[in-house]
Amino acid sequence: MAKRLGEILVELGVVTPGEVDEALETQKGQESRKRKRLGEILVKNKCCGPEEVAKAVAHQCGKKYCNLAKLEVDEAVIDLVAKEVAVQHTIVPLKKGRRHLMVASSVPLDFMVLEDMRFVVGFDLDYVIASKDAINDAISKYYGEMNLDDQFTEMTGMDIQIGRGFEDLEAGGDEEEAPIIKLVNQIIANGVNKRASDIHVEPMERVVRIRYRIDGECIEQEPLPKKLQGSIISRLKIMAKMRPEEKRVPQDGNIKMHLAGREIDFRVNALPASHGESVVLRILDKEKALVDLEDLGLHRTDFQKFESIIKRPNGVFLVTGPTGSGKTTTLYGALKRLNTSDIKIITAENPVEYSLTGINQAQVNHDIGFTFARILKAMLRQAPNIILVGEIRDEETANTAIEAALTGHLVFSTLHTNSAPGSISRLTDMNVKPFLVASAVLAILAQRLVRRLCKHCRLAVDPDPEMVRAVGIRIEQLRGRKTYNHNGCSKCDNKGYRGRAGVYELMEMTPTLRELTFKGVPTDELARAAVSGGMSTLQMDGVRKVVQGLTTFDEVLSITHRADTTYA
Repeated sequence: MAKRLGEILVELGVVTPGEVDEALETQKGQESRKRKRLGEILVKNKCCGPEEVAKAVAHQCGKKYCNLAKLEVDEAVIDLVAKEVAVQHTIVPLKKGRRHLMVASSVPLDFMVLEDMRFVVGFDLDYVIASKDAINDAISKYYGEMNLDDQFTEMTGMDIQIGRGFEDLEAGGDEEEAPIIKLVNQIIANGVNKRASDIHVEPMERVVRIRYRIDGECIEQEPLPKKLQGSIISRLKIMAKMRPEEKRVPQDGNIKMHLAGREIDFRVNALPASHGESVVLRILDKEKALVDLEDLGLHRTDFQKFESIIKRPNGVFLVTGPTGSGKTTTLYGALKRLNTSDIKIITAENPVEYSLTGINQAQVNHDIGFTFARILKAMLRQAPNIILVGEIRDEETANTAIEAALTGHLVFSTLHTNSAPGSISRLTDMNVKPFLVASAVLAILAQRLVRRLCKHCRLAVDPDPEMVRAVGIRIEQLRGRKTYNHNGCSKCDNKGYRGRAGVYELMEMTPTLRELTFKGVPTDELARAAVSGGMSTLQMDGVRKVVQGLTTFDEVLSITHRADTTYA
């Protein structure tokens, strides 16, 4: 077991046991995110010098000590490590071998840090220990004068402290961290704190634009200087385990972080663009995504139908809507309800966004031919009760899913169509026989998300006759009722909206609809028959949400302006 730094310093005769105890007490009294290292406290208390601490650290980790003040590093070696990398990791390159680069560090470097730097620098790294003061002096000497904290604040114009509630951000909050690491952590922490679903880092011609998608809308933040672009994007790619040196092709990666007492995953994509790589982080917060069915916001009658349908032993249940409309949340809510010890559930997803306890989840990998269709065929040999296919997008997957339903399995999946009735023609366009669609499909749920009015500042108003006509109802139907409009307050950042609500259209396949599907009637005719049979369209459900005071007519019209959602 490695000796503690204090013990080594005492053995070397540099400090006394009492001085170490006093320093440890000081350390315990400091906030966790501002806690200094023991060596720094001893130096500050003038118990020893920085070089003596560096020698003890070298002894502790089994590395050589280096006195940087007595070295002169060749300029060609300095050029091998960019200034941003040297500052970010607080290192100085010293000597280049055939395959290795020797650097000086003030702290022991673990395997992951060495791997991160190897990707950026392009060499296998080894290191020696030097004092932090000597390394900062060497950075100033070889790369130019700089005061890290002052320059960081000046460059970004923003607070570098991790915000309240994010003190436990992994790899964040330590005063010894390089400014770029602090900046990237702050960008991520702010995005989560503001309830963003995505963080967009977009290089522009003169600046780096930062945008958060909040409640479906991109909200621009304070831009960052163009000179920080390379460092920020490299840091994000390293965190996502991408190849920082590869800038010509798109890359995908993942980041796991511990924020505000819970673990949050980020799905990361880097896309080469005209002014540099655009990086998007999709925030996957399990606590917000894995909701109960009751919390989805289905109308009482639709909820009862939904609950009844998903308890059937076989058939296909489809959820349809554009990207970002909450389809995955709805399907996971259904699986959460059905997930019991006597039921076997298998999913095929691209990618697996959330880990579900007790459920077998397989991830698509097109590089090795592990497609939805191939996974689905393999699933059937696993004797499952329930199957989830992330998306039906081709003929093979569609037909295999239908066959699975007809052979006694309950199949959940998604489609990209504008309406529930439109999904029928989408399946037949994939060359699925109409009689198979009519036989296998249990129901189709179309959905959208609308912004939810802030309950702290919404304003009660009389219904606007023009808006009422626009959503296809008569003003008399709202006589005596109030609707609400957005206003703005501190609770909603003066937007008038906070959060989002689901708007749904549930089409259950009745005998009449099965017959029409078998005949291959046009979508409009199928839609009219569904409405006559009791289906509430997206627009109808949206109006119900307006009357309940959850949203506004403007929001409903923004998602139901197409003819195929009104069926007028």
